[in-house]
Amino acid sequence: MADPNDRFANQVGAPVPGWSPRPLPPASPMVGRFCTVEPLDPASHGAALAAASAADPDGHWTYLPYERPADRGAYLAWLGSIAGRTDPMYHAIVDRRTGQAVGVAAYMRIDRGNGCIEVGGLNFARPLQRTPAATEAMFLMLRRAFDELGYRRYEWKCDSLNAPSRAAAERLGFRYDGLFRQAVVTKGRNRDTAWFSIIDSEWPALRDGFARWLAAENFDADGRQRRSLAACRAAA
Repeated sequence: MADPNDRFANQVGAPVPGWSPRPLPPASPMVGRFCTVEPLDPASHGAALAAASAADPDGHWTYLPYERPADRGAYLAWLGSIAGRTDPMYHAIVDRRTGQAVGVAAYMRIDRGNGCIEVGGLNFARPLQRTPAATEAMFLMLRRAFDELGYRRYEWKCDSLNAPSRAAAERLGFRYDGLFRQAVVTKGRNRDTAWFSIIDSEWPALRDGFARWLAAENFDADGRQRRSLAACRAAA
């Protein structure tokens, strides 16, 4: 709510008491029931990620800002080029049933002063797609940003034509902020970027919905969900 008490009688934003810049995310694992999200280490994760990625169709890379590596060696070189950074800070998503890495995700555009952080660089191999582990990985990263580190805003951005990414953002509880027209040129093509976000005041209700969805009783003996994530959020 706006606060009109500026000395010029102009409306200004609400105070943020005790605010200080947020810390960088730590290079430590985030452990869930279905997966572990841990700092990307090509020596530990590279072989499994390369094998999982090899089965993906070429179209899986369409909306990523880089082309699909030509072969296993190029893929491992790509992993080496993105590992160990602080922004973007890439993580491997490890399936706890198999112990194998099956995807990558990153914290990026980390604005410590304003408490804003983005999740991106998502590259989920087929064994991770549409699984509880995929949803849990996003939950673990959200929980670290809001509950552990105290960020105020968590962003998701994608090509406006990337319908699966837009649907995923909405399923996870992100709100659509708007369209940045002609935001970038990628792979020689225009990209209009769709922006989505979650803010700290929305997080407690979303967190409770994730907890209900991830609970053991929400899955049958074959691992199928009993209630959707949206239904679990609405159950508050």
